[in-house]
Amino acid sequence: MTRQRPVFKALLIVCGIVLAAIILLPFVWTFSASLQSEAAIVRRPPDWVPQPVSVENYRYVFTGQIPAAYEARALLRSPVTQEARVLPWGLRNSVTIAVGVVLVNLVFGTIAAYTLAREEFRGRLMAFYFVLGSRLLPPIAVAVPTYMILRQLGLLDTKLALILVHSAFTLPLTVWILTMYFRSLPIEIEQAALVDGCTRLGALRRVVVPLAAPGLAAVAAFSFLFSYSEFLFALLTTSTVNAKTIPVMIAAIAGNPDASYTLMSVGIVMAVVPALLFAVVFRRYITSGLVRSLTHD
Repeated sequence: MTRQRPVFKALLIVCGIVLAAIILLPFVWTFSASLQSEAAIVRRPPDWVPQPVSVENYRYVFTGQIPAAYEARALLRSPVTQEARVLPWGLRNSVTIAVGVVLVNLVFGTIAAYTLAREEFRGRLMAFYFVLGSRLLPPIAVAVPTYMILRQLGLLDTKLALILVHSAFTLPLTVWILTMYFRSLPIEIEQAALVDGCTRLGALRRVVVPLAAPGLAAVAAFSFLFSYSEFLFALLTTSTVNAKTIPVMIAAIAGNPDASYTLMSVGIVMAVVPALLFAVVFRRYITSGLVRSLTHD
C-alpha cells in the first residue's frame, strides 16, 4: 500500500496537468491570436508567442483605428469592421445586465429565502418546492411566451427585459441555496437581536446578512455568470446595440463569412476577463457558501 501511494499521487498530478492543458490551451491560443495580425495566425506552424506582440486589434475595437497590417493587405472588410466596433457596447450591456440580475437576486432572493427558512405559514413547504421546481423548466420551453409578453409590454430590445428574464431563471436556485444557508445559522443569535429590540427585518439586515456573506457571494456569482453568458434570450429579445450582449455580438462576428479571426479573439478575451475577475475575487466565498448550503441537513 505504501509503495502504491507515490504512483497514485504521480498519476493524479499527470491527470491534473492534462486536464489543465485541455481547459487552458484554447484560452491561451485565443489570447495569443488577439495580439497577432491576421496573416500571422494563419502561418504553419502557428506562433504561440506573438512575434511581435501587437495591441492594434484592441486599439481598433476601442478607437476604430485600422491596424496597418490589415490596411496594407486589405484584409479588414467593412462588415467585420462594423460588428467588431460595437464590442465595447456589448461588454457594457452584459456587465450592466448581469449586475442588475445580481441585485435582484440578492434583494428579493434574500427576503424570500429568509421567510421560507424562519417563518411558519400555511403552504410554506409547497411554495418552496414550487419555487425550486420552476428551475427545472427548460428555458427554450418558455422562449416564445416570454417573447410575446415582452412585446406586449414594450420591453423588447431593452436591458430591463433581460434583467427580468434572467432573474426569473436565477431566483429559484438563489432561494434554494439561501434557504439552506439560513437554516444552517444558529437561530439564537436572531432571537437575541429580537429581544434587544430589533424587528424581524432589522435582524435580517444587521445579524443574518453579515453571517450569510459567503452564501450571498455564492448566489451573486451564480447569478452574474448565468446572466453574463446567457445567449438564447439575449439573441431573441435584442436587435440593436442598446441591449445586445457581448455573446450575441461575438456570434454575429463568427457568423460572418468575412470574419476576422483576430477580432473574434479580441471579443472572446473581452468577454472572458470580467467573468474571470469576478470568479477570482469571490472564489473563497463561493466555495465556502456552496459547501455550507449543500451539506446542511
